[in-house]
Amino acid sequence: MRDSKTISVSILGKEYQVSCPANELVSLKRAAGYLDKKMRETKENSNVIGMDRLAVMTALNLADETLQRKEQMDQANAEKDEAINEVQTQKMSMTNISLKIDDAIKSLDIKELLEK
Repeated sequence: MRDSKTISVSILGKEYQVSCPANELVSLKRAAGYLDKKMRETKENSNVIGMDRLAVMTALNLADETLQRKEQMDQANAEKDEAINEVQTQKMSMTNISLKIDDAIKSLDIKELLEK
């Protein structure tokens, strides 16, 4: 990696040397801390034995969390898009009403002028 740094991260008490771009060190440390926390939770809440199985179970749990959040974001975006469409529809309706009112006023003005 160009301009990379190697740091040591601890996952379940085991040290790992990891390289990443210098500008991503903070993010890597945060991710390693989060992974360590999640692996400890999986270890405490399950009967999984072995580091490989523990890592796979944790990865599955994290994938599930990620997919659930993606579904929530997709739903929120769909609701936002629906609201935007509704506002645009109402705006068009209001514009049409405004044009009709303008036409009615012009028509009344013309009638008043003709009556004079």
